[in-house]
Amino acid sequence: MSEGVKTVGSPIKPAVQKRNPWYWIPTLYFVEGLPYFAVNTISVLMFKKLGMSNTDIALYTGWLYLPWVIKPFWSPFVDILKTKRWWTVTMQLVMAVGLALVAFTIPIVPAAQIAAGNVPVSLFTACLAIFWLVAFSSATHDIAADGFYMLALDSSDQSLFVGIRSTFYRCASIFGQGVLVVIAGLLENSIGVVPLAWRYTILILAALLGVVGLYHLFILPHPASDRSVETIKEEEGVKTNVVKEFFETFGSFFRKPQVGIAILFMLFFRLPEAQLIKLIQPFLVDPLSAGGLGLSTEAVGIVYGTVGILGLTIGGIIGGICASRGGLKKWLWPMALSISLTCITFCYLSHFPQSSLFVINICVFIEQFGYGFGFTAFMLFMMYFAEGDHKTSHYAICTAFMALGMMLPGMAAGWIEEHLGGYKPFFWWVFACNIATLVVTALIKVDPNYGKKVKTVK
Repeated sequence: MSEGVKTVGSPIKPAVQKRNPWYWIPTLYFVEGLPYFAVNTISVLMFKKLGMSNTDIALYTGWLYLPWVIKPFWSPFVDILKTKRWWTVTMQLVMAVGLALVAFTIPIVPAAQIAAGNVPVSLFTACLAIFWLVAFSSATHDIAADGFYMLALDSSDQSLFVGIRSTFYRCASIFGQGVLVVIAGLLENSIGVVPLAWRYTILILAALLGVVGLYHLFILPHPASDRSVETIKEEEGVKTNVVKEFFETFGSFFRKPQVGIAILFMLFFRLPEAQLIKLIQPFLVDPLSAGGLGLSTEAVGIVYGTVGILGLTIGGIIGGICASRGGLKKWLWPMALSISLTCITFCYLSHFPQSSLFVINICVFIEQFGYGFGFTAFMLFMMYFAEGDHKTSHYAICTAFMALGMMLPGMAAGWIEEHLGGYKPFFWWVFACNIATLVVTALIKVDPNYGKKVKTVK
């Protein structure tokens, strides 16, 4: 280092710059998944069990996606202020408190009113508002955690661990949509008061999130590259202009080559799943007379939250292994077809609602396996497109477009199902929407070497 250059004492301790990724990637993505599934999936079943209509459920839980849509407007501040590590741990603890508040705002609705299925949304105003704040914190956590992942690992390890992070993200889904739902069902039966059962269930989730957050406070590594823009500017003796940095970060995303096609891909690749995910659980619990499968809460926890997520997890692991060996470009079309064609299983179930529990499990497993395998391509493309300066903020912008592509179709799903005349035509409509997935897949261009694990020569 040349003389005259003043260095600022680094807050990074060399002894903890690196840590075995297995110590923190599983728990990081497990805890990233917990609030996401609580807000966007578990809430759907909870509100269904509390007597809200399908149309209201899809519309109002759809609004909970909004923080993921608008997060590009504050994602640059995660780059500019503090480290990704600080944001990650802080948001985990904030979300734990938020979910505890959600639990205590669940209204105790009379059983007769719940059975009628017309409980007014006004009773859930406070609950929905706090859910939205948890969603805001979760979206901020996603920005920081995904940025931290890219800073702490090199590109080959990113590709290798993409399946692992997806696996533990889905483990969070198994716990949230499987174990917690089974617990909620058991509490419904033992307590006899559905709202109280869900209150205790959400409190369990809040406690777990808090424990993992405290674990990360001590175990997450301190990568040397995890520095805020503000700190870097201070070291260089340059005054930080937060507003200028914000617009430069945001603007540079839209100057990337092929940005228009990339945005179309992010918006429409998951168009079928965006609608499907909002009505899978209502379909599973609705009685046969309403076109559903008539499953109990505990059965839904096993079928969708355990067997289904197992399929999703296995698909994600295999997808990550395939991508690390052959690269994204080689596996793009097999993954796109996988995520598209397997949703026909719900068309089958809607025509044969009296299928055995074994058949229902097989169908859900196949659909979720296909989705898990195909979603690997979607994640890798977002990482690929975010490469370069401001990769944390650019990845956040990518996930925001992904969220918009989930939010708008999801909000309309209940209305579409109602106006098409039930679950049968709705699922065929969803299958037809796969045309959009295949079209946007054909439009994008990917470096043939991206995602391949680099072979070292000894």
